[in-house]
Amino acid sequence: MNQADNSPATWYQLDIETIADRLQSPEQGLTHTEVETRRAEVGLNELVEKQRKSVWMMFLDQFKDFMILVLIAAAVISGIIGEPADTIAITVIVLLNAILGFVQEYRAEKAMAALKKMAAPSANVIREDNVETVPVSQLVPGDRVILEAGNIVPADLRLTEAVQLQIDEAALTGESLPVEKITRVIPDEDLPLGDRKNLAFKGTLITKGRGQGVVTETGMQTQLGQIATLLQDQEEGRTPLQKRLAAFGQKLAYAIFAICIIVFVAGLLRGEPPLLMLLTAISLAVAAIPEALPAVITISLALGARKLVKQHALIRKLPAVETLGSVSYICTDKTGTLTQNRMTVEKVYLNGELVSTDELPATDAESTTEQSLAEKPHTELLLCALSLCNDTRLDNADEVIGDPTETALFELAREKGFLRAPLEGAFPRLAEIPFDAERKLMTTFHPWNEGQVVSITKGAAEEIVARSTHVHSPTEPSAIDRDTVLDHAEQIAGNGLRTLGFGLRIWDSVPETLNPEEVESELTLAGMIGMLDPPRPEAAESVALCRSAGIHPVMITGDHPLTAEVIARRVGIIGEHDAGAVITGRQLEQLSLEELENRIEKIRVYARVSPQQKLKIVQALQDRGHYVAMTGDGVNDAPALKRADIGVAMGITGTDVSKEAAHMILLDDNFATIVKTVKEGRRIFDNIRKFIKYTMTSNLGEIWTIFLAPLLGLPIPLLPIHILWINLVTDGVPGLALTAEPGEKNLMQRPPRDPKENIFAHGLGAQMIWVGLLMGAVCLFTQAWFIDRSQTHWQTMVFTVLCLSQMGNVLAIRSERESFFSQGPLSNKPLFAAVLLTFILQMATIYVPVLNTVFKTAPLTAGELAVTLALSSIVFLAVEVEKALKRRKSSA
Repeated sequence: MNQADNSPATWYQLDIETIADRLQSPEQGLTHTEVETRRAEVGLNELVEKQRKSVWMMFLDQFKDFMILVLIAAAVISGIIGEPADTIAITVIVLLNAILGFVQEYRAEKAMAALKKMAAPSANVIREDNVETVPVSQLVPGDRVILEAGNIVPADLRLTEAVQLQIDEAALTGESLPVEKITRVIPDEDLPLGDRKNLAFKGTLITKGRGQGVVTETGMQTQLGQIATLLQDQEEGRTPLQKRLAAFGQKLAYAIFAICIIVFVAGLLRGEPPLLMLLTAISLAVAAIPEALPAVITISLALGARKLVKQHALIRKLPAVETLGSVSYICTDKTGTLTQNRMTVEKVYLNGELVSTDELPATDAESTTEQSLAEKPHTELLLCALSLCNDTRLDNADEVIGDPTETALFELAREKGFLRAPLEGAFPRLAEIPFDAERKLMTTFHPWNEGQVVSITKGAAEEIVARSTHVHSPTEPSAIDRDTVLDHAEQIAGNGLRTLGFGLRIWDSVPETLNPEEVESELTLAGMIGMLDPPRPEAAESVALCRSAGIHPVMITGDHPLTAEVIARRVGIIGEHDAGAVITGRQLEQLSLEELENRIEKIRVYARVSPQQKLKIVQALQDRGHYVAMTGDGVNDAPALKRADIGVAMGITGTDVSKEAAHMILLDDNFATIVKTVKEGRRIFDNIRKFIKYTMTSNLGEIWTIFLAPLLGLPIPLLPIHILWINLVTDGVPGLALTAEPGEKNLMQRPPRDPKENIFAHGLGAQMIWVGLLMGAVCLFTQAWFIDRSQTHWQTMVFTVLCLSQMGNVLAIRSERESFFSQGPLSNKPLFAAVLLTFILQMATIYVPVLNTVFKTAPLTAGELAVTLALSSIVFLAVEVEKALKRRKSSA
């Protein structure tokens, strides 16, 4: 017997006898000898992991990044020139980043372990005509498994018996409600998993009833196993920032190397001492490398992650915070993310018309038992039926426990004053016929009037209508016009609502034999109910904010396409003119990847999709150049979560597998929280860009000052210790303080960043060059002007102008457009404090005698200090003028 000889897609199309014949599975179960033979052939019923990277390899991989290699080289050079403080600082930064990266990768490897936990530890099977409890790993195809409520399904099964059997398959299919299982053949081809109702899948939970099934697939051949294979095959790509910084690091290293050689050679040609020029060139190289950049990025992401926790988003992988700013598509689940994850009655059909629940009158709970059921007005009778023909119950905290559909009916009745306890006291349940998936009905018996009883039958609207001969009315029942009633039922269903009907029948007494065919016939239609899991109140606003930010929200759900379309239209995912915006898993299966890529930017809703199809959607969007955030809560979502640029797992309803595969976890399962994280991601990336602009402009100012001075016939303006000091006090604390900068006002009114653009896009590179040149020019002007006027102070003045010009620059670049004065100096208190601290430290190098010796500086006179401060403000004023011109241009 070979698993590969049978196609899993056809199991649901085969009758039980054929299944038993194909799998050689007798009713008395397999023999132990046959079990051993089959296990040797197909292996254990467990998930198999691929070989993982060793812990050491994971750690060493963190040092492959080019920017990290450049920093290691800088650390070595700093040690050579006698600057151990720089060596230690850079080494700590590199190790910190390596440790963070290692921890994130190590945690990601836990996804397979979480997946394996979903397997049940043991199962009850029939072997040699006896019921045995065996480890799940020992099951083989052909085994007969007994299923009970509370069990986890131990393997993929073809059901042979299903008594009120319901299985929660949300983890695999995304279906929001438990599936009512059947045993009959389903002839349709290419059904999605959620519609294969005569099958049970490994790892799903039995919520109600009992049954039996024949094992058809085990281990990696199960649906859960196929997902495990997909999950292990997915490699995580680098984030946009990581790609940009890698390219930036390479270009920077080449440029620094070239400039240092030129500075060294030019100094030698000018006749400067070779040792001085070597130290100057090396000092310039160390200064030009933004060694604080990894620290700034790490701290920015960490602070962003900390802030997002307060907004109900837990970041598992720090780079995800920044990647959010590049997201152009958010593929979101429906149930619980866009909706409230609770069924709610929206429409009621009674007295020949459809009304909303708001139009139903409420009553005093005490008055609901004063009349017999026979004497109650039509509306009250229907509300009594909602409460009485219902198996939900209240726990100690007065919370409703039960099936989501019945809970919705219970809640409506309770809202209108029809409480279960007093109603059951007055009209107790005398008998019942439980719900059955084949009949799609349930019936309860209650006292009616003068010794008579009434049967209340609840179930699928079309089944109730088909069994009804009359329609209840305020006066007396009238003959049913089935076409008219069914038109109303279709109208309810056409709005994406799940429709239930209620029928009544009067009896002299409870029938001796509760035959469903007899009892559930000749009914009087009392009414119909339309219910829906409604959208979250904030969902529509969040979708609109996405659209204004150039982000396309897309719904991917396991629910019915009509229901999905209704919710999508309500929250604004589908607009009035979005033709062909909905596609089903079956239609998707027929499209090649190329055909999907051609259509994908017009599709807004995917219904009834499989795990492989979710991957296909993500891949198609990525192939079109989009950055994709994918939400999910089930095992079936894990491969797509891992493949997506941002995998977002649900914190409340999510499985451990989805959480381990994801980059981020929503603690409130709310779509609006995703939008908040996108906003935070954009703010963080803006601030990282501001830091790069600031630190590279400062470095360029130093480079131009030293590089151009010999070409202009001036001596080297700064000593190596000056360069290293400026690098220490300006790059560190002020740069880190930029991470606290609030977001720009237009943050969510601009399109997502193009992932292909480099770090210098949108004028960043140009501004760095001209501001760096201006900074260098001011320093060279200071040197040239005062070199003859103040022989002993000119170098101190250049040193101070260069340091304080950088402080002016950092204050000016806090915003791309807004004036520093409109922002206010205290809107970023850490930065204001950092600039003040740097100013005090710089003044100390000038006026503290001990430091004069260390830094080769001299105290400036009041006039010299005033001139120095005025020259230092030129860069600040120039950047402010540039922003004013931008504002004027945009308002023109």
